Amino acid sequence: MLEAEGRLICALDVETEEEAWRLVDELEGLVSFFKVGIILNAAAGRQFLLELLRRGKRIFLDLKYFDRPQTVKRAVALAAGQGLSFLTVHGDRRIIEAAVAGRGESSLKILAVTVLTSMDTEDLSGMGIASTVADMVESRAKAALELGCDGVVCSARETGLVRRVAGDRLLVVTPGIRPAQAETQEQKRVLTPAEALRQGSDYLVVGRPIYGAPDARAAAERILEEMRQALTGGAN
Repeated sequence: MLEAEGRLICALDVETEEEAWRLVDELEGLVSFFKVGIILNAAAGRQFLLELLRRGKRIFLDLKYFDRPQTVKRAVALAAGQGLSFLTVHGDRRIIEAAVAGRGESSLKILAVTVLTSMDTEDLSGMGIASTVADMVESRAKAALELGCDGVVCSARETGLVRRVAGDRLLVVTPGIRPAQAETQEQKRVLTPAEALRQGSDYLVVGRPIYGAPDARAAAERILEEMRQALTGGAN
């Protein structure tokens, strides 16, 4: 079983490369797995990823690839060749199949997005989707398993559902993690780190509670301590 330090992914959802490196340096020796999403990728690009890898960090590239299957396959193949750890893909069966094919024999883990943690059933209805969040998560988890994905991204509130569908055959990566007393802001389906681990999440993605804190390192340490207690059965 991975220890808490190996399960925490810090989201570098900041707007400049300078801010990102400042955070990486502040968390040195404490956090070694970082998520790069559309904001930082637009600001810093490929060279930032390569330097992060050169420094021995793991990268979760969260760009939610959604495009023509052949385009997705080519993009994933390029990412796989760079040595990234996780990558998200979003879309129908053909897109997911293309991403898995693009990954090839590399160690890159393909994660299928289920439902964003900022959305609820009302939001799905507004998009013309006649499905509950739980039904959509279950359907997409089944498809991810069938199509050869390595895992899914879902709210910790749906982790138990994914486990019932796939057991331990899918990694479960959960964003929308908020420590006790933290503001949820735009997130709608959130849990604390301890709650998420008890539900069966493998990796926790935490952004604003760390980078938005007055002392990012202290904030990360508190989250890791909560995770350690949950993993050893010591948290309430």
